[in-house]
Amino acid sequence: MKWAVDRIIDNIVVIENIDTLEKEEVDISILPFSIYEGAILTYQDNTYKLDETEEEKRRRIILEKFNKLRNNN
Repeated sequence: MKWAVDRIIDNIVVIENIDTLEKEEVDISILPFSIYEGAILTYQDNTYKLDETEEEKRRRIILEKFNKLRNNN
């Protein structure tokens, strides 16, 4: 499963399932040390790990959409 970090509030991180858009709150202590808003995580073997490849892919898609919208106006 892949999750996006939606927001961080104190020691709670709100993550959103990329496929189902379901949101969950998890304690920051069980996430990778360098967690930040917008990070993409994979959940496998009861562990969350940063997925930098997926994050870069999603950022590139969003930037392309933004540029397309900006150029159409």
